[in-house]
Amino acid sequence: MPIARDRAAVDPGWRAERRAEARVVLADVAHHQDGLIRLAARVIVSHGETTKEREDARVLLVVLDARSPLRHRHRSDQDPEASA
Repeated sequence: MPIARDRAAVDPGWRAERRAEARVVLADVAHHQDGLIRLAARVIVSHGETTKEREDARVLLVVLDARSPLRHRHRSDQDPEASA
């Protein structure tokens, strides 16, 4: 199975599909776990189509960090992507 960046190169719609999935999660955060919300927000921060969309996702990550700072701080120390 090819890794994510290879899939995006082979299938131009792949990245758009991942963005769409992330948007679905972010549109209904009350029904998703924080880990999935963080992942979706990081996708939008990195690949969102507009500056506003990327900034809103970044702010959501800040809010999630404020809700559970100790647990996330521990994970951030181990995973540099978790704090991005």
